[in-house]
Amino acid sequence: MKTIFSSSAATIEVKKSKFHSFLVPFSSFEEILNDIKKRHPKANHFVTAFRYLNEYNQIVEGSSDDGEPRGSSGKPTLKVLEGNNLINVGIVTVRYFGGILLGVGGLVKAYGDAAKEAIKNAELIDYAPVFEYTFEVDYNKTREVEYFLKKYSILVIDRSFGSGGIKYFIRDSIEKINKIKEIL
Repeated sequence: MKTIFSSSAATIEVKKSKFHSFLVPFSSFEEILNDIKKRHPKANHFVTAFRYLNEYNQIVEGSSDDGEPRGSSGKPTLKVLEGNNLINVGIVTVRYFGGILLGVGGLVKAYGDAAKEAIKNAELIDYAPVFEYTFEVDYNKTREVEYFLKKYSILVIDRSFGSGGIKYFIRDSIEKINKIKEIL
């Protein structure tokens, strides 16, 4: 399976209709969807599809045609995500109607092609399960811990400062979390 670390986008034009497709990490899917809707207030449709792993390691997926004919846009977009074996991603395709009806077949092709272009522009990475870990260190060990967090590019979700030290909340691969555990 593959996933992405950062968003990518693509734009195609089919018979004067413009399709802007945004491939995003699922963790920020809802936030980015809302932002896209604000940035494109005159768009006709916001078609979505997503795939992610839940806490039981099961694939959850869904899609929305957002007013396009049923099955003409969301499902074809989802099929592109499945076909590329992508996980923990969402895609939003914004359509500006160009005045020419595309028909169901034309919409299926256009939405699929827009999704393919966004994936082509993305930097795909191998999917690795992530884990969360919380630990606390004395202030005198902070410099060493910060050095290792940066050295191994470990994702720090939160730092909280208390009277006895700093509490870290990190999320990353089990290998990286084990490296931090070794230095503690």
